[in-house]
Amino acid sequence: MSPNYEKLLNEYRKLWNNRKLEEDHNAEMILKEAISRELKDENSHPRVRKTIYEKFYLAVKRITQSDLDETSKNALIQMHINECECLK
Repeated sequence: MSPNYEKLLNEYRKLWNNRKLEEDHNAEMILKEAISRELKDENSHPRVRKTIYEKFYLAVKRITQSDLDETSKNALIQMHINECECLK
């Protein structure tokens, strides 16, 4: 079963309400790019950037402590795992 990327993108926006995300028609691409930027810590100044593993931990912690439904949480965590593996 393929994830509903539109829904996941909206759920991701709830977690990061101050984060600018492109308004485009390809929700899957936007979400994957946002997760990749998050894991690479591109939104921080270079001197204070954390490792991919630290960012992964913080992202998973934020997702699990959120009010999102369990299906969305699991899908977002799985997307973070997939992106993390691609960045290694």
